[in-house]
Amino acid sequence: MTEPFSPTARTKVQRLPDRGKYDRETVYRILDEGFVCHVGFVVDSQPFVIPTNYARVDDTLYVHGSSASRMLRTLAGGVQVCVTVTLVDGLVLARSAFHHSANYRSVVMLGRAMPVEDSGEKNRVLEAFTNHIVRGRWNDVRPPTEAELKATSVLALPLEEVSAKVRTGPPKDDEADYALPIWAGVVPLPVAPGAPIPDPRLNAGLVPPQNVLKYSR
Repeated sequence: MTEPFSPTARTKVQRLPDRGKYDRETVYRILDEGFVCHVGFVVDSQPFVIPTNYARVDDTLYVHGSSASRMLRTLAGGVQVCVTVTLVDGLVLARSAFHHSANYRSVVMLGRAMPVEDSGEKNRVLEAFTNHIVRGRWNDVRPPTEAELKATSVLALPLEEVSAKVRTGPPKDDEADYALPIWAGVVPLPVAPGAPIPDPRLNAGLVPPQNVLKYSR
């Protein structure tokens, strides 16, 4: 499926609409680069927003966790859910305090999540989760046991009601402020992985694989 998402009354970007993006390439690039999403839902009239990691497979977003998780048990009941992912690319320093901002890429997804019950599908999704952390990691590790699969809940959110919002570029000051003797510009905030730190109980002689040594998002 390559056609763009159709904005709805809930997903159409109202504030600064020129930043709204609805094409799948933009949305999926953000989701594939991100790592943490925030899941918003309501339980007994109380709103909650819970951070968790996720994985995308084609046109579906998956979240997972303990089968005892209140969030997952609530979402499995078919409640409306809002999931967001945000990447901050830089700090935008303007000449005025009012126009300070950030360069960012974000995605908002709305809908109802469905539990994944089939053990084969659940295993494939957990493979996607593992490889979303580090590409190719699934082939380096022990796969889940049947008991671990039973202890894990996986929920699928079809990507149907979705929008992205993106800001790039330099500050946008008032025209009169451009003459002020104040430094303005962008401070980039790239993801910069450090050197791998071995587990203290690592077997002697083991070295990090290339997908760890050359890690990037």
